[in-house]
Amino acid sequence: MLTLGILGLGEGRSTMSAALHSKKWKLKTICDRSEEVCKQRAAEFNFSNYTTDYNQMLNDAGIDVIAIYTPDHLHATHIKQALLSDKHVVCTKPFIDDLNDAKELLQLQKQTGKKVFVGQSSRFFEPAKRQRRDFEAGQIGELITIESNYNADHRWFLEKPWALENSFKWLYGGLSHPVDFIRWYLPHIEEVMGYGMISANGKAAGLKNEDTMHFIFKAEDGRIASVSGSYTGPTQPAKRDSGMTCILRGTQGASQADYHELRYAITDKTGEEKIITWGDETIKYFFRFEGQSHHAGEYQNYLEYFADSIEQNFTAFPDMKEGIITFALLQAMDESLNTGKPVKLNDILNRYGLEKY
Repeated sequence: MLTLGILGLGEGRSTMSAALHSKKWKLKTICDRSEEVCKQRAAEFNFSNYTTDYNQMLNDAGIDVIAIYTPDHLHATHIKQALLSDKHVVCTKPFIDDLNDAKELLQLQKQTGKKVFVGQSSRFFEPAKRQRRDFEAGQIGELITIESNYNADHRWFLEKPWALENSFKWLYGGLSHPVDFIRWYLPHIEEVMGYGMISANGKAAGLKNEDTMHFIFKAEDGRIASVSGSYTGPTQPAKRDSGMTCILRGTQGASQADYHELRYAITDKTGEEKIITWGDETIKYFFRFEGQSHHAGEYQNYLEYFADSIEQNFTAFPDMKEGIITFALLQAMDESLNTGKPVKLNDILNRYGLEKY
């Protein structure tokens, strides 16, 4: 059994639940700069070992892994400190927010030999897991194209002061999920082109960056994919439209994984259509708090996968390299929005001396 320390108890709340319910993990310590938040989590989970000092966790030789759920601009520093303290690392997405930090982190991981895993949780949701399994089994033949989107009525975000700051971008917080699906199936993206806008609702609230976006990706082998997102308007009912979906179209079939709805459909190479939904027990496993606002089941799935990778010594994906390249792709998308032109991923990587990756 591996021991875990959790840094950041907002999103880290789901990881607390995941670790406490898993037979593969022992939760050792939780940490947040707010003592009030620490006390809230301690009371909620009946778990008393908390600290507001990250160094206390780093210096604890009894902790094997640090799980990081702090604001994006702090990730690189917190990852570096964990590696230098001889800890394996789980870090939420986006992995970093500045590619200037990438080379040092890659070199440090190589130097320490510690494993680093990006908590891209959507891959570990039941419909996405089933879709991947069928794809790898050849049920839809050779992949032709992928379409993924994340649409949500998040007008309530516009009431939060931090959502109206220049630094807040739906591109990195929302679209990173469907972009990860694209990279999962087409890892070698060459170029991206996108358009975006601020909706009438966003403009009225004072939003500074795009809340509605559409992108086309081209892979090195010529295959294409698309990603869309909209966040400040009404959506269709879930029975007709999924908040987040991934559609694979292949030479012999097609499949669709609908995230929040726990729904999966495939028309395989036999021509037979299958629709799978998951019931109350699975819903309770994945969504443990406040409706669907926290996804503890996904976190438990990926924590257990990461535990297996440490104990069996295989690479858990997304790893550090993949997390860095995905962030570089998000930056290319951002640049395309600003310039109105297609952007090559290698141009971004070359800018930071990361072309060999």
